[in-house]
Amino acid sequence: MRSPMEMPTATLEGKVALITGAGRGIGRAIALGFARAGATICCAARTRSEIEDTAARIAAAGGEAFATVADVSVRKSVRQLFATSAAAAGGIDIVVANAGVNLDHGKVEDSDPEAWLATLNTNLTGVYHCAQAAIPYLRERGGGKIITIGSGMGHKGTPGSSAYCCSKAGLWMLTRVLAQELWEYNISVNELIPGPVVTDMSDRDRGAGSVFQIDSEWKKTPEEVVPLALFLATQPAVGPTAQSFSLMRRDS
Repeated sequence: MRSPMEMPTATLEGKVALITGAGRGIGRAIALGFARAGATICCAARTRSEIEDTAARIAAAGGEAFATVADVSVRKSVRQLFATSAAAAGGIDIVVANAGVNLDHGKVEDSDPEAWLATLNTNLTGVYHCAQAAIPYLRERGGGKIITIGSGMGHKGTPGSSAYCCSKAGLWMLTRVLAQELWEYNISVNELIPGPVVTDMSDRDRGAGSVFQIDSEWKKTPEEVVPLALFLATQPAVGPTAQSFSLMRRDS
């Protein structure tokens, strides 16, 4: 039996990974981590300068990456993203649906309906757009992986965050439905729950009731999410699907 030090390093050699929200935070960390594992990276986000920076970092380290501006809440933009990325990289094997926002912070009574809907359009409908666009490309490769970036708030509500909680709850259900629809094509779909991660978005979301207020919780860097994402990306075709993998220390 091999010791942990002798276990083979996970590799994504020959794989193409498309990552949304790749310009910052968790998305950028996963893009850099997957590139180190050998994958060609298709970096997507709304801000060109950020994804071009991510792609440049990958290239500087000897990897291969492309940067494509896209808004996941717009179906036409997403379909163009996948067509452009597949043409540039020769196909798509892995999709990390990471792009997310939290635009409404009021109680339901005081919430902004436009901000509420905009949150759902990115966090839930945006993943729907990405999955729908990705399926033909993944099937063409004989299978693949879709990793959705969920939240503990989608499994347990938090006052003052109805839009975000509902979007992530819907995402968890979408993950399970997609997994059931796609398993026969060797496409696995799993949810990764990072727990509290120090990012620009989390810095704005640390009010009362936030998981950041729990002393015993693990407050991590984006880079500390990468090993779990890599684990999911390197599982066999008959591996886990319709599952939720969490880095949280407790049910919060």
